[in-house]
Amino acid sequence: MGQAMQAVTRRVTVMGLVAAGLSACVGGGGGGPVGAAQAEPVMRAVPNAGFDAWVDGFRARAAARGIPAGVINDAMGSAGFLPDVVERDRNQTEFTRTLEDYLAIAAKPERVTMGQDKLRQYGAVLSRIESRYGVEAHVVTAVWGLESFYGTRRGSVPVISALATLAYDGRRGEFFESQLIAALKIIANGDVSARGMTGSWAGAMGHTQFIPTSYLAYAVDFTGDGKRDIWSEDPTDSLASTAAYLKNSGWQRGLPWGGEVRLPEGFNPALLGRGKGKSAGEWTALGVTSAMGGAVPAGGSIIAPKGVGGPAFLLTQNFNVILRYNNAESYAIGVGHLSDRILGRPAVQADWGPDQTGMTMADRQALQRALTDAGYDTGGSDGVIGTKTKAAISAYQQASGLAVTGEPSLDLLRRLR
Repeated sequence: MGQAMQAVTRRVTVMGLVAAGLSACVGGGGGGPVGAAQAEPVMRAVPNAGFDAWVDGFRARAAARGIPAGVINDAMGSAGFLPDVVERDRNQTEFTRTLEDYLAIAAKPERVTMGQDKLRQYGAVLSRIESRYGVEAHVVTAVWGLESFYGTRRGSVPVISALATLAYDGRRGEFFESQLIAALKIIANGDVSARGMTGSWAGAMGHTQFIPTSYLAYAVDFTGDGKRDIWSEDPTDSLASTAAYLKNSGWQRGLPWGGEVRLPEGFNPALLGRGKGKSAGEWTALGVTSAMGGAVPAGGSIIAPKGVGGPAFLLTQNFNVILRYNNAESYAIGVGHLSDRILGRPAVQADWGPDQTGMTMADRQALQRALTDAGYDTGGSDGVIGTKTKAAISAYQQASGLAVTGEPSLDLLRRLR
């Protein structure tokens, strides 16, 4: 991330492969969640002769890959073509958010409070997981919070049907067929039945949203019941699997992911950017401190999305490990920041300043409150301008005889006050 204001883009990623655009977890003001499987509407299969022919051909390919005939017959016999899945895949909106908005959503009060509750509720389990894999409990909890809002939004789409539909559709057919083969292997291993294998429309599954190939590589049976069960209400295997994934990706126990730092006046912006790392001592010698005024916690790179005068973040090697789980800077910072907030650490201290419309976070929150008071539902007043807030703005503009843009502005705020 460079020194000027940059947009943070959420895309479908290797680990989660969930609906792009911050699906169910991070939302507010109408925006969706950060990295969580959305609460899916019921998706109904429809007759499709082309799909049926594709399934017939796939059966032979699956058998050639060593999938038992009984598994193929059972799983593919109940698979159906889901047109809603194709619609989702072809019309993924690429949501662009500033890092300020992303973190406001990722670490919104509800998510922080629930994360603290879950850390207490599953403290003993998470402690054992930490002892075995060396990944701190609050970090695993933060991944859980971003991926499925602590298991409340795991997805209910039949994964076999979803993957078969996407493989047949052909836009990324080879990739989704490989996921379908992996899903059948999971069923053959006895971890779950075809009917019990549910997840997002794109095939991500469980509390921490594993795709089938990642499941095969990293999922673990931490409960010792003979199944790597990431689908049940009990999150134990999912949480342990996440820790196993991070450990295998190089997680270093005791090393922070990074954190907010304070840059001194006159700091050289050429020193900013990933790949320009320095030791903690070198940063300290340059006048860098933690946001709270203490010493820099570790060596690493520093980014400042809005330049030297705005918030700045130290990123360590463990930040790079989180990127292996989801290769988006915003996501990795979101996991780290949420994990800190779950421990009771403060929100971002530095002032983000105005956005491209000239509005600050406080201005945007005031606009949402004013619209709500005027009878227009914004879905909350978190300062994040999502689809519900834009719809509320459009409705107010139309009712007031204004040009309908759906966009926030200081003029609109003044008019509503």
